[in-house]
Amino acid sequence: MGISEIRFPELSTARLFEEGNTIAWPLLSEAAYPWEAIPKIAEFIQSAGQNLPEDEYHSPRPGVFIHKSAVIAPSAYIGENVIIGEGAEIRHCAFIRGGAVIGRKAVVGNSTELKNVILFDCVQVPHYNYVGDSILGFRAHMGAGAITSNVKCDKSMVCVAYNGEKINTGMKKFGAVIGDHVEVGCGSVLNPGTVVGRGSVIYPLSSVRGVVPAGCIYKRQGEVVKRQQR
Repeated sequence: MGISEIRFPELSTARLFEEGNTIAWPLLSEAAYPWEAIPKIAEFIQSAGQNLPEDEYHSPRPGVFIHKSAVIAPSAYIGENVIIGEGAEIRHCAFIRGGAVIGRKAVVGNSTELKNVILFDCVQVPHYNYVGDSILGFRAHMGAGAITSNVKCDKSMVCVAYNGEKINTGMKKFGAVIGDHVEVGCGSVLNPGTVVGRGSVIYPLSSVRGVVPAGCIYKRQGEVVKRQQR
């Protein structure tokens, strides 16, 4: 799908993320909408890992590539198909199930669980978070206890609700796409198929579904306001 064929440009990869800021950009740049890259994360890691410089990364076992400057707590679990970038910090009891691209200077906190995700550079998921089948943009931050819910209760295909339409993603497991510089408040739930535009803020204890436009504050369902420029 070419850029000119994108029906919903606000939801496009180019609109949600600045180019670069992740080792997975070659994968994302081929996706008209970022969720199209989610089923391909593990395959990308297997391919890209082979080309990482051996003087910067070590591979404790096949399919796992860890930058030598990354700090990994002894109690952290790291599954299959994982890239951990320069200066990243993986804290006590983090559970990285697999299929995870963790960017430069990212923080994966205590008891945080990751599964099939791309975390851009400088992302913070520092306290009791679950992030599954999702993409978090540059400098995105999830407050303590905030999670992505990646499966619908009836196990049907996940759709993105936008402007009165339902965009079928073709996936049963899809959590959220969070643009660059997004702040998600403590205890919030991003329901399956949530898309949050660049620079938006989610109030604590929110239950979010559908699309939050860029540069907005999500206070509660039906109350979304533009952020004031400082």
